[in-house]
Amino acid sequence: MGRVGFIGLGIMGEPMASHLLGWPDGLVVCDVRTEATQPFADKGAMVATSPADVAAQCDVISVMVLDDAQVRDVVSGPTGVLGAARPGTVVAIHSTIRAETAIDLAAVAGPQGVHVVDAPVSGGFMGAHAGRLAVMFGGADDAIETCRGPFERWAELIVHVGPVGAGTRAKLARNLLQFCTYAAVGEALALAEAAGVGLQDLAAVVRHTDPITGGPAMIMLRDTAKPMTPDDPLFANFDHARVLGDKDLALALELGAQLGVDLPLATLAKQRLASALGVA
Repeated sequence: MGRVGFIGLGIMGEPMASHLLGWPDGLVVCDVRTEATQPFADKGAMVATSPADVAAQCDVISVMVLDDAQVRDVVSGPTGVLGAARPGTVVAIHSTIRAETAIDLAAVAGPQGVHVVDAPVSGGFMGAHAGRLAVMFGGADDAIETCRGPFERWAELIVHVGPVGAGTRAKLARNLLQFCTYAAVGEALALAEAAGVGLQDLAAVVRHTDPITGGPAMIMLRDTAKPMTPDDPLFANFDHARVLGDKDLALALELGAQLGVDLPLATLAKQRLASALGVA
């Protein structure tokens, strides 16, 4: 199977790497903080002194550091992975970065027979601890097969979304949905609080119903973001959702006006709901 390496043992990397303890051919970890690597050493993992040291020992290397600059340094810097990686090595970047960073590093690594792929994850630290992350993999078919064994120790879903760079683009779209939803939560809480509704009562309802309905994913059924034609099998259901949403958003905006609560996202949602659903 080959030895696996993990570089970056922060809030996500530490639980992800912990699932690789006991990997048949061994785990090598690397982090600038001794306090991060010591618990792994205590459990039998090898501790590398640099990313190059990891590469000298491993066939699959996961990178989970902070940002583009750190990823570039870890992969192609003076003591980076590419300084010692052997042909056939796969370097998987899990950090959320620019797609161009992964593409650039893949181009640099290619001539020496090293695969750099982008494999960002979704599921948060809860999913990392539970071994239930989702991976959006961008890279060649043979590279994903090389990674599948170790990845399956900490991921429940691996989706091959395209070539290098596609994984990062998918992650940015995923996070756009997440953080726009967070902003909408702020509006919903402000409206509920002004109306005298207990916020944790509302939260209990949302937590109960989202797993039943599927949350935002409930409407992610189309293969294109272009408008649907009326003969599309989904059109009637989506148009029905538009009618309900238009009514309910109008009622929420009316309540907000009565209570003096500004709801700019709800206003925008009402304006764009039909086009978002593809029935405009």
